[in-house]
Amino acid sequence: MAKASSPSFTCSACGAAHSKWQGRCDACGAWNTLIEEAPLSAGPAGRTLGRGRALGLSDLASDEAPPPRVSSGLAELDRVLGGGLVESSAILVGGDPGIGKSTILLQAAARFARAGLKAIYVSGEEATGQIRLRARRLGLADAPVRLAAETNLRDILSTLDAERPGLVIIDSIQTMWADNVESAPGSVSQVRASAHELVSFAKRRGAAVILVGHVTKDGQIAGPRVVEHMVDTVLYFEGERGHQFRILRSVKNRFGPADEIGVFEMTGAGLMEVANPSALFLSERDAPAPGSAVFAGIEGTRPLLVEIQALVASSPLATPRRTVVGWDSGRLAMIMAVLEARCGISFSGSDVYLNIAGGLRISEPAADLAVAAALLSARGGTALPADTVFFGEISLSGALRPVSQVENRLKEAQKLGFSNAVAPPQAKTVSIEGIDVRSFRDLGALVENMLKAG
Repeated sequence: MAKASSPSFTCSACGAAHSKWQGRCDACGAWNTLIEEAPLSAGPAGRTLGRGRALGLSDLASDEAPPPRVSSGLAELDRVLGGGLVESSAILVGGDPGIGKSTILLQAAARFARAGLKAIYVSGEEATGQIRLRARRLGLADAPVRLAAETNLRDILSTLDAERPGLVIIDSIQTMWADNVESAPGSVSQVRASAHELVSFAKRRGAAVILVGHVTKDGQIAGPRVVEHMVDTVLYFEGERGHQFRILRSVKNRFGPADEIGVFEMTGAGLMEVANPSALFLSERDAPAPGSAVFAGIEGTRPLLVEIQALVASSPLATPRRTVVGWDSGRLAMIMAVLEARCGISFSGSDVYLNIAGGLRISEPAADLAVAAALLSARGGTALPADTVFFGEISLSGALRPVSQVENRLKEAQKLGFSNAVAPPQAKTVSIEGIDVRSFRDLGALVENMLKAG
């Protein structure tokens, strides 16, 4: 007789499997997140798989047409999706509570439905009356979107099989409940099983399925990471509650470029796309002030200008504060260490605050030079020229390293009226009419130039 499988325990934070229960997950370090899962039934000893069908193989030179796409009419959403919605695709959308996930998806469903795509919106969190109220507020009450409020996965799939929609929105995957899985909704088992069934439906029926996912306090999509591997596209909706800007960022896309962003503005009539985000992020800049530097960055394939703000103040504390919003705090510590070790500029007795204006989050190393310039400007109390942009990566030796897409950065700066750029030596090889590029070989040369100018 076959030996029964031993119970397994799965971490609800990262999805790692453990053979026994323990208080702390070895994989991610989270406490009290291990949940027991029912073991898979064991087959007869020595059982082998039967003979299957032969697969049709093709070579790399096979010429296949690209997948057809449907445009939403929202240029920013289409940009993030890689050019439009692909049939049979599965998309996972995550974001903080109240950031606008349901709003943008309802707007997108209405656009697709008006374009002739049969759209069904299934909510496990709201009643259909609440969704209709939001639709009226957004001016979408006449859109031919079909609504349902249900959490039972079996009933949802039966309805979808009968309706044959082209687009399905599930809000949210954590509320779905599969009655063949013995665990509570939102558990690792339920989320994994529900996602698997919905993705299988998308591939089987040729429908595009969009799943809304809750996020943890760390900003990661809650539940097992295997869900992110199942789907074709993973989007994060970012933004600060105090700002009207919202960023839709692609972190995985099998049908287009990853790390692409779409910029939206939250208004009373819903989310409005922003065609020129650089101009919007810089629209509230007043007269030049110490600690303000404009960074010419690249997000996905889009050049983007954004203001970096720094404040350096004397600290009464034994351990000065280091507060960062919208950037990596570890990279700020590295730049301050390079300034101290290579340029002799110390921040040991000062509180340092760094902020990316507009609620944008930047991860590009090319922002190093703009951050260093903002810190030097704030420490010296001298404003940087208002017509100058900065970009460049700083190495631990203090050297300025080359960055990608220099021409696109300079063209965006020139388009918005900037006439000077401070960049690594590589940028001197690119000539853009109306932009004077000043390059420095290392951070020490930039500090010396700024001290002379001051």
